[in-house]
Amino acid sequence: MPDTQDRIAAAIGLRLVSVALFGFMNAGIKLAEAGGATLIEILFFRQFGAALLITAVIIAGPGLRNVRTSRLPAHLLRAAVGLAAMFCFFSAIMALPLAESTAIGFTIPIFATILGALVLKEPTGPWRWGAVTGGFVGVLIITRPGVGDIPVRGAGLALLGCLLTAFVSILLRRMGRTEPTSTTVFWFSVLSLPPLGLLYLFAAQPHVPLVWAYLLGIGFLGGAAQFAMTGSLRFGPVSVVVPMDYSSLLWATALGWLLFGALPAPATWVGVPIIIASGLVIVWRERVRHLRAIATATAIP
Repeated sequence: MPDTQDRIAAAIGLRLVSVALFGFMNAGIKLAEAGGATLIEILFFRQFGAALLITAVIIAGPGLRNVRTSRLPAHLLRAAVGLAAMFCFFSAIMALPLAESTAIGFTIPIFATILGALVLKEPTGPWRWGAVTGGFVGVLIITRPGVGDIPVRGAGLALLGCLLTAFVSILLRRMGRTEPTSTTVFWFSVLSLPPLGLLYLFAAQPHVPLVWAYLLGIGFLGGAAQFAMTGSLRFGPVSVVVPMDYSSLLWATALGWLLFGALPAPATWVGVPIIIASGLVIVWRERVRHLRAIATATAIP
C-alpha cells in the first residue's frame, strides 16, 4: 500500500487532471455552440458520452452487478437536480466568457456552507459566515450588476447552477453512507439519458464533422474528468484537493484567449482572489472541525 505522501501526490495529480479536462470540455461547449449546436444537443452528448465511458470502465472493472442499488428514488432526485445544475452551468458557459463563468463557479463552497447550515444543521460560526459574505462581494465585483459588461442572465444562471451543485453535494453526502462513488456516477449518467434523449429527438439536426467531434469530445472529456475528480477524493482529503480546483481559472483564461480572443476584465482579477480566499477559509474551517471531531472521539475519558 502506498504511503501517505504518495497518496496525497496521487490525489493532487488526479484533481489537476480533472480540472484540465473540465476546462477543455467547457471550451468544447462554446466551440460546439459556435458551430450551431443547441443546448439540448450539448447536454445529451455530454451525458451520452459519459455514460458510455463510465459503463465501459465498470464492465472492465468490478462489473455491472456492483451498481445495484436499493436507493433508486435518491438517485432519481440526484439526477434531476444534477441535470438542472448542468443546464444552468452550460447556459452560463455559452453566455459568458470562459474566465468569468469559471470564476463564478468558485462560489460552490459558499453555497454549500449555507445549505449545510440550513439543511444539515451544521454548526457555522463567524469565520464561515464571514467567508460567505466575502465570496458574494467578490461575485458583485466580477459581475458589476447594472454597470458591467457581464450579462445579468448569464451571471444569474451561473449562480443558480452553483446553488444546485451545492445541493447535489448535500445529497451525495447523505447517499455516500450507503452508495459507492461508481454507483452514484453510473446512475446519474444513465438516469439522465431518457429525458435528454426525448428532448434530443426534437432538437437533433445535421452538423459538419467538426461539430460532431466537439459534441462527442464534450461527453468523453466530461466523463473522464468526473472519474479523475472522484478518484482524487479516494487518495486525499477535501482540504487538500479542493484548492486545486482554482487552477481552472488558468485553463479558462488560456483557452479563452487562444480560442476566442477573450481575456478576463480587470474587475475579474479583483473579484477572483476574494472568492478564492473565501473558499479556502471554508475549506480550512472544515479541516479544523474535522480534526476537532477526531480529537473528541479519540479522547481518553
